Amino acid sequence: MKVLVTGGAGYIGSHMVKLLGEKGYQVLVVDNLSTGKREAVLYGRLVVLDLLLYAPLEELMLDFRPDIVMHFAAKILVHESVRKPLEYYENNLQATWNLLRAMKRAGVKYMIFSSSAAVYGTPSSLPVKESDPTVPINPYGWSKLMGERMVEDFARAEGLKFGILRYFNVAGADPELKLGPVKQNPTHLIARAVKVAKGDIPYLEVYGTDYPTPDGTCVRDYIHVTDLCNAHLRVLEYLLEGGQSDVFNVGYGKGYSVLEVIRVVKEVTGRDFEVRYTERREGDPPELVADPAKLVTLTGWKPSFDDLSFIVKTLWEWELILEKHDS
Repeated sequence: MKVLVTGGAGYIGSHMVKLLGEKGYQVLVVDNLSTGKREAVLYGRLVVLDLLLYAPLEELMLDFRPDIVMHFAAKILVHESVRKPLEYYENNLQATWNLLRAMKRAGVKYMIFSSSAAVYGTPSSLPVKESDPTVPINPYGWSKLMGERMVEDFARAEGLKFGILRYFNVAGADPELKLGPVKQNPTHLIARAVKVAKGDIPYLEVYGTDYPTPDGTCVRDYIHVTDLCNAHLRVLEYLLEGGQSDVFNVGYGKGYSVLEVIRVVKEVTGRDFEVRYTERREGDPPELVADPAKLVTLTGWKPSFDDLSFIVKTLWEWELILEKHDS
C-alpha cells in the first residue's frame, strides 16, 4: 500500500518512515525541511514541499494517489506558540486544510493525524482519558484541537477513516541508532538534558518549582519514539481491518517529574551538570499522564521500551554517535 507521510524528515516522522519501509509500505515523504533533515529519510522518496502551497501539493497527491496519509508536519513548541500564535494557527491549520482538500481530490480513504495531549489543557483528573474535556491553555493545543475537528468533520462528509493520536511526551532515539533528533538547541526536557550532560549546552533550566506536584516540578508521561510509531502502525492496521475511526491517547500511563528526569539523565550518562531554577513558562500544565487503555484494548498495541532509563540511554548513545561524526 502507498503512504504519504508529511513531516517525514522530522524527528517522529522519520522514525515512522523507517518503520513503514521495513514493513514493506511504499512511502512518499513530503517535508519543507524547516526542521527536518534530508538524510533522515531512510526509505521512499522525499519531495521538498511546503504544505501551505496548495497547487503543487494537489499535483503531487494526484500523481502519487496514496491509500493512506500520515500527517506529522506541524509547529510543536508550546511556549513559542504563546509568543507567535498566528504562525501556529496558519501553519498547523492551513496546512491541514490544504492536505484534506488534496486528499479529497485524490480519493484518499485513510488518515492518521498527529495530535497532542496539549488539547486537554490542565486536566481535572489523571490519568487522562480520551473522553475527558478538551480545553487547551495555549495556541499550540488549540491548533491541534481545531485540526482534529477538521479531520472529523471531513471524515463524516467524505467517508474518510481516521485515527487521531494524542501524543504525550515523545523522547529517545531509534534503538538501532540509525535515527534520532538532530536539533542543536532542543527545547524538550530529555533531549535538552542530554545535550547539557554532553557539554553542548552550559546548564539546564527548570521552569517552575511551585507546581502542585510531589516535588513542585511538572510531571509528564514520556514515551519512546519507536513505541509511538508502532502505535501509529497498529492504529492503521486496526482501521484497515475494519476498525472504526477513533481518537487514541499514546503514552505509558505513568508520570515523571522534571527533577526525576534530571536524576535519571545524570545516572545514565554518568555526568553531573548545572541546573538553574527559574520562573514558570506560560502554557505549561502541572501534570499530564495518559490513560492508553483504549489504544491497548482496541488495537492490541503493547509498548516495548517502557523504561525511562532506556529512553535516555538510546538518546545518549545517539548523541555520542553524532559527536563522533562531527569530529
